[in-house]
Amino acid sequence: MANVAFHTLGCKLNFAETGTVADQFRDQSYTVVPFGQAADVVVLNTCTVTEEADRKCRQAIRRALRANEDACVIVTGCFAQLRPEQIARIEGVDVVLGANEKFDVFRYVEAFSKQEQTQIEVSCIDDVTEFGAAFSASERTRAFLKVQDGCDYTCSFCTIPRARGKSRSAQIADIVRQAEEIAERGFSEIVLSGVNIGLFGQERGEQLLDLLQALDKVKAISRYRISSCEPNLLTDEIIDFVASSRAFMPHFHLPLQSGDDAVLGKMRRRYRSSVYADRVNRVLETIPHAAIGVDVIVGFPTETEERFENTFNFLSELPISYLHVFTYSERPGTFAVDELDSMGGAPVPKHVRSERNRRLRLLSEKKKGAFYNRYLGMRRPVLWESAQAGGMMSGFTDNHIRVEKEFNEAECGQIESVELGRMNSKGIMSHTEMHCLPIL
Repeated sequence: MANVAFHTLGCKLNFAETGTVADQFRDQSYTVVPFGQAADVVVLNTCTVTEEADRKCRQAIRRALRANEDACVIVTGCFAQLRPEQIARIEGVDVVLGANEKFDVFRYVEAFSKQEQTQIEVSCIDDVTEFGAAFSASERTRAFLKVQDGCDYTCSFCTIPRARGKSRSAQIADIVRQAEEIAERGFSEIVLSGVNIGLFGQERGEQLLDLLQALDKVKAISRYRISSCEPNLLTDEIIDFVASSRAFMPHFHLPLQSGDDAVLGKMRRRYRSSVYADRVNRVLETIPHAAIGVDVIVGFPTETEERFENTFNFLSELPISYLHVFTYSERPGTFAVDELDSMGGAPVPKHVRSERNRRLRLLSEKKKGAFYNRYLGMRRPVLWESAQAGGMMSGFTDNHIRVEKEFNEAECGQIESVELGRMNSKGIMSHTEMHCLPIL
């Protein structure tokens, strides 16, 4: 029996897709082994959102070859879609599959063995119209379910539309059936994933709200979370539904990218800071205990010191819960690179980008600490995960506060009402043991 190993870089959407590709190999009697162990086939699902992502991809390919010099090495994902020839030049890579081809590996690869010449199977992304269903599981507690792919936006810093194509979505009935199958496998929580999930169903005259309402009726799933949603697509109706929902958690992730309106304009974002602030305030007026995460980019070419301070001050004043901070990376083929002069911008020195990143990460820690401390001594429901580290287990509350306690295998996948204790040095809250009660 042959072995196959997988390595995934990038977003949760990539992890969902890797999970589906892994099932294809299992269906062909392959045994899935951890990446780095001896394997006959190694599949790498790549990301290309930053220069660092490209570097990690090349590094992972070399690592795979060192561990398995005779393995058939297959590279797919966004980096493979955009730079197939570049990947093919890396000695030891046998097959390069594009974004569409990854979902039918056994159709495109006849011999899973070392090749004299790299095989490249990459379709023009503009011709891709089919939706490739996918989901992956994490620690037998949480599943990441892909419901949407591609993006119709043209943000000036982003390569994703060129890597994944136009927005397209799964059928609601198919997603509901997948949710039921995930429940049958014993999972308690589903995270809805996509490139631009707010565009769900628009090609068919449907809305994201339609999907949320249908999934809420799948009683076997205790929790749902919505992945990152553009602020201009987060409607009042969605917020109100989450507030009244049986299973959708009070947790929103809203990409900001910049708190300065001039920079937002150069980024070609479809909102301004006032719209973003309105959405944050609307969420918290409706769901006061909601967690709100924020994506932000530092070092965009038109981000002067004054404009960065505008972003910093804007975020400081917003009642958000945490930040995901990204350092701007020049991506070939994007408007921000190709039309830099016409944008009236200049590259921000890398040491300045690093310092701005550091300041926002410190702000994130401050925001997270303040958010966690609001719930000190209060009770929240926690879904315990099966991961064990140092004799401890952890889980998230409904509003995305990570809590830990001593490991108990019988409680994995269970939801408990927990009195929250203080946050430790790892940024995790403790709990008061005597007050843990099962939620029936």
